[in-house]
Amino acid sequence: MSDNGTVAQHDRGTVPSPGCLAAIMVPIVMVPIVMVLIVASVLMVMHYRQERANDQNEAEALDRTAAPARLYARDVAAAPGGFSGREAVRGIAERHDGRLISYARSEGSLTTTVRFFGEYEDTSMFGVSYSRSYRCYSIVLRKGAEGVPQARTTPLEKCDVI
Repeated sequence: MSDNGTVAQHDRGTVPSPGCLAAIMVPIVMVPIVMVLIVASVLMVMHYRQERANDQNEAEALDRTAAPARLYARDVAAAPGGFSGREAVRGIAERHDGRLISYARSEGSLTTTVRFFGEYEDTSMFGVSYSRSYRCYSIVLRKGAEGVPQARTTPLEKCDVI
């Protein structure tokens, strides 16, 4: 009571209720969690897109190996003196950036396996690197009816030779 007999008003600070305290704390705790989830999802999408682009680049590089394989088969078929020896065929393969894997010669045919490579850009979050993808081809040359060699070039599913 005051000196004159009336009740004095005191200025008291208010204490928030527990529900109100939770309402204040939730945004403070949830904002970093939401930010982490957003950043993680953006990184996952970027990684997925880069992997898709890298797979497409690799497939295109493998498709580009068909042209050197056809040129190799044409040059081996056009070699003077019929089917060439192993070293001559190896030289033709190396001229076309290939590597002779196997060589089998018989009376009217020549069967070789040659590995060719295609280069492509491999991208990641850390930059761009250049990679190689390899494909082996089986090239079978047979003497035709007129004595002209005919080539059959077949891409192989597996190319286990390093």
